[in-house]
Amino acid sequence: MSDLLDFSANINPDGPPPAVLSTLRASLDDISTLTDYPDLQHTELKHAIARYTGVSTQNIAVANGFVPLLEAALRTLPIPNCLLPVPAFIEYRNALTRAQIEISPYPLSTKFCFNYDPRAMVIGQHDAILLANPQNPSGVCHDGRTIRDLIARAADRNMYVLLDEAFIDYVPEHSLTTAADQFPNLIVFRSVTKFHGIPGLRVAYAVSNPTLSSSLEENIPPWPITTLASRAVSAALDDQGYAVRSRAINIERRNLLQHELEILGLAIYPSSANFVLFQLPSEINPIVFWQRMIVDHHIVLRACANYETLPAGHFRVAVRTTEENKKLVAAVSRSLLPY
Repeated sequence: MSDLLDFSANINPDGPPPAVLSTLRASLDDISTLTDYPDLQHTELKHAIARYTGVSTQNIAVANGFVPLLEAALRTLPIPNCLLPVPAFIEYRNALTRAQIEISPYPLSTKFCFNYDPRAMVIGQHDAILLANPQNPSGVCHDGRTIRDLIARAADRNMYVLLDEAFIDYVPEHSLTTAADQFPNLIVFRSVTKFHGIPGLRVAYAVSNPTLSSSLEENIPPWPITTLASRAVSAALDDQGYAVRSRAINIERRNLLQHELEILGLAIYPSSANFVLFQLPSEINPIVFWQRMIVDHHIVLRACANYETLPAGHFRVAVRTTEENKKLVAAVSRSLLPY
């Protein structure tokens, strides 16, 4: 099924920065890349992350993906009970369950565009809050001031905040990454590979105060990042022009895609990420619609039926190239028609 057009994965459709490929080629020409162990301290990678985010290398812990970092945090912190706003990325609940942490679901309302309420979210017996900004699957992004307010209120109640900013590169002005030193209860998780189009390299990082960051690293197995991945990601992060262009073109493509999907009568949520969540009209069977998109149009969507508390008929689509987005809109239009 290589002819399928995949709108289910939220990866930069324009591919990685050119320096990534040239760095990988140069690294493979150096035999020591393969014969030497990777840098146990991740010095080059941490300095690249520090330049990119504006934090100190002492605030940074790295691993081969978000889940290993989250699991390290759950091993490090005393968290018997965690508040989990839902719908949310499925791996949040999976990681909390594996860590045998009691989960307090916090349902978010589609009517109010999945709005976070800092006052309400700190009321209860939970010891931590695990949330995302921008959210997944909605793409809704809260103003940085709202998230800061939530973190401050949680700190007053001795609650930890585990903040997933996997898609914040599209709206960096709302990031709380640089606030890690101000809030000892905060860990910010960041992804490198989605925004930079290199998910095969598996690199993510967490930012927190130096003491907490050091404890996180003690709970991560040694050598989680290969030399190839470290060098390639460092090259990607240093290409600021790529980041600026990616943000600008994503806004243009996303706005057009949202507009065209709304014209078709779909309910759309205000995304700030590189994907869009929509809901079908109630008279459309979501299973039949999803199957028609694959069989008739060779397009794969992310069906959201397994997202907690999300009403039926929701689908998430990545923002791909302009031409690919046009194919998606045309296919959705035809799939909404009765047989």
